[in-house]
Amino acid sequence: MTLNEALAARITELLQKNQMTQYALFKRSGVSAQAINKIVKQKNKMNALNIVFQIAQGFQMTLCEFFDSPLFGYETVTD
Repeated sequence: MTLNEALAARITELLQKNQMTQYALFKRSGVSAQAINKIVKQKNKMNALNIVFQIAQGFQMTLCEFFDSPLFGYETVTD
């Protein structure tokens, strides 16, 4: 499974779990509906997560390990 496939599957899974539409996610997150749709339909070959994944690999880390830091806490990140 590619990273884009995993990302699309996870967003779809969370939409279903939370009984949300892509539009509702757009309203809550501020990420454009078009951008969400492109991710779910895997139309973008490269996105920021791909870049972070490559950086994590450079550190020989998983994405979970990379993001496992208080720096990425809900209270810490402001944008």
